[in-house]
Amino acid sequence: MDFTPRMKKIAAAVALVVAVGAAATAYQERATATASATAGQSVPAAPALMVPDFSALVAKVSDAVVNVQVERKAAPASSRFPQLDEDGPFGEFFRHFGIPVPDFAPPGPVQGLGSGFIISADGYIVTNQHVIDGADKVTVKLNDKREFEAKVVGGDRASDVALLKIDAQDLPTVTIGDSKNLKVGQWVVAIGAPFGLERTATAGIVSALHRNLPGDSYVPFIQTDVAVNPGNSGGPLFDTAGRVVGINSQIYSRSGGYMGVSFAIPTDVAMNVVQQLKTTGKVERGWLGVTMQEVTHDLARSFGLEQPRGALVSQVVPGSPAEKAGVKVGDIIVGYAGQAINDSGDLPPLVAGTKPGEKKTLTVIREGRQRTLEVRVGEFPGQGKVRLAAAEQGDRVRLNLAISDLTPQQRRELGVERGGVLVEDVGPGIAAEAGVQPGDVILQFDGQPVKDAAQLKELVRDLKPGKNVAILVKRDQGTLFLALKVPDQGARG
Repeated sequence: MDFTPRMKKIAAAVALVVAVGAAATAYQERATATASATAGQSVPAAPALMVPDFSALVAKVSDAVVNVQVERKAAPASSRFPQLDEDGPFGEFFRHFGIPVPDFAPPGPVQGLGSGFIISADGYIVTNQHVIDGADKVTVKLNDKREFEAKVVGGDRASDVALLKIDAQDLPTVTIGDSKNLKVGQWVVAIGAPFGLERTATAGIVSALHRNLPGDSYVPFIQTDVAVNPGNSGGPLFDTAGRVVGINSQIYSRSGGYMGVSFAIPTDVAMNVVQQLKTTGKVERGWLGVTMQEVTHDLARSFGLEQPRGALVSQVVPGSPAEKAGVKVGDIIVGYAGQAINDSGDLPPLVAGTKPGEKKTLTVIREGRQRTLEVRVGEFPGQGKVRLAAAEQGDRVRLNLAISDLTPQQRRELGVERGGVLVEDVGPGIAAEAGVQPGDVILQFDGQPVKDAAQLKELVRDLKPGKNVAILVKRDQGTLFLALKVPDQGARG
């Protein structure tokens, strides 16, 4: 009998068993090696995560960061209630029931704290407008403990940026960076005076970019998780190269303190405002005259879009640049001057940064078709401020007020049908001594109805030394007269 085929089958089976055994042994060896590594025996180490050290950065830039102290005089005696602290028990009571905390006047001078940073060796300093708003006196304290009384060069509420000037030379300065290069996740450092604790440094990361907040549509905020508290406002936000990329401005909080969400004004927005304040003392801001809303998934399908994008026009102001350009309600703006508009919040900062009078292209989707319109950008109504005799010399009267004409929206909100001018800022001088406050609407001056800012400026120029003048102002829901006393030789406040 021939056993050769049978022997071949047996040999093949033995070989298969050996191969399976070898594979099982190799698997067991790998498992043993893994178990040994888990037990702490010698294995290749994973790369260590480096924790950043900001000590050199803080030492380099902190001399150019300043503490801003403000003092505001007490309101007129007609205010009968003491000021309520938003962070105190009564403030918490009002917030608990969804009631705004009443803004009653304090019985004595009000003091406030903020931060700022030096941008030029001859004493120009940037801070937040809300830090110095309504201040009668602004004091800047340097890192070397020197103190200077500061002059308010100008301020802009829409961007919350203000420019100060102190009489000093050879000061340390910051380096201004480009906020457009920021990326979500990169480290940033804030230096300021939270709760008056000077030279405090905190660090975190950029959490989000181009964040639009209610009432701040012109500012695409930088969101961070840097610890920012009251007193940090106006202070710089640095990148890891020590360049200022933002101005710390706001926090989201239910307690009044830091809760992990902070917002900074990008430098590309802030420095444009600073340059205008330095040059002209006011800010020109472009305006289209449209009301917009976000394009949701449902709205996108309703308008025939595959994906939500652009800014949906829900209202066009009559006579506005947008109406003259042919923009219609229902248009979806998807481009401005060659730049894509992906969200409704993308458009306002671009328009605001356009010089009034310039022509720009608008790309809109109307009835499913894309169209290009040309618009001549206008100036935002009431944006320009007039400062009454702030720079005049000699025996001219100096009220030291910044006023502006009322916009249609402000008239509706304030209940002023015609005439009147809005008080934007009040500096030291006879108007402040009379009790004029930011937010007042001046209706009459020396017995004459006030039509607009230009007319009021002429009335002020005609004032005679030693004259007593009655000013009728609208404040909150009522009106009151204030007595203005013109010094015999003019006022120089």
